[in-house]
Amino acid sequence: MVQIYLPIAELSVDVFVLLILGWFVGFISGISGIGASFLMTPTLIFLGIPSPVAVASQANQVVATSISGTLAQWSRGNIDFKMGGILLLGGLAGSSFGVWLFGFLARIGQGDLVVAISYIMCLGWIGLLMLWESLRSVFKKLQASAKVKIPFYQRAWVQGLPFKRNFPRSNLYISLWLPIVIGFGVGVLSAIMGVGGSFLLVPAMIYLLGMPVTVVVGTSLFQMVFVTANVTLQQAIQNNSVDILLALILMISGVAGTQWGTKMSGKVRGEYVRFVFALLMLGVCVGLINEFLVEPSSVYSIRTVGELR
Repeated sequence: MVQIYLPIAELSVDVFVLLILGWFVGFISGISGIGASFLMTPTLIFLGIPSPVAVASQANQVVATSISGTLAQWSRGNIDFKMGGILLLGGLAGSSFGVWLFGFLARIGQGDLVVAISYIMCLGWIGLLMLWESLRSVFKKLQASAKVKIPFYQRAWVQGLPFKRNFPRSNLYISLWLPIVIGFGVGVLSAIMGVGGSFLLVPAMIYLLGMPVTVVVGTSLFQMVFVTANVTLQQAIQNNSVDILLALILMISGVAGTQWGTKMSGKVRGEYVRFVFALLMLGVCVGLINEFLVEPSSVYSIRTVGELR
């Protein structure tokens, strides 16, 4: 064990645990094409790191892994920059608002509760949906009995929204309001949960916007680079909760894991990856619920983290 002191978190942790955690999360992100940063913040909290520090510092790790993934996708021509730019407009506005909201909740003592509830709701919902989709792909007979529904982006009221624009790379002609609202919502969650938001953004781009899968991952990564960078900067300025040492360790190990996972991505069937991904989501969700149900060893505790203005 090699203990390292984190000055902002104000505690010592085993550096090898952080390196393994960063590598594993990066590996899952690379092999699945969907950011696994949702694993990072809860695990850091389980290790004893305060949620404001975990959220803000882990966002910096997402920046690094997103840049690495974006460059790889760009070289393959898998990014719709026009759609990414529109999503980014909403994402920057949402993440700025989310950082302010997170700081306000932390000042009134509700930050930990909101982070936990946000993870439980999002991971539980997305995990169950992804588990169902993966099982339906494995067992074809379930697909045959499923009812055919009109996709969201083809519904009449959606097609009637104003400010429609053409997106040639994605072969879409939709209202600008759809990607802006989606980007804003993901930006808020990125700030509150400390994630890139791809586990929400990728399904939204496929099922709500109707984007082809070939450009979804690259466009999502492109948007996440700037949104998570904005979250990190705003958290550092407004809430003083970014632990540079923690962020650096997670960033280095995360990039290494992402590159390894990307090399392995074509060797594993997609439905199996989604199945394992869903189980991980639900496992983290159960762990967070357990935190609420199990009585802590110390009923009262005092902890000071940084300086929340």
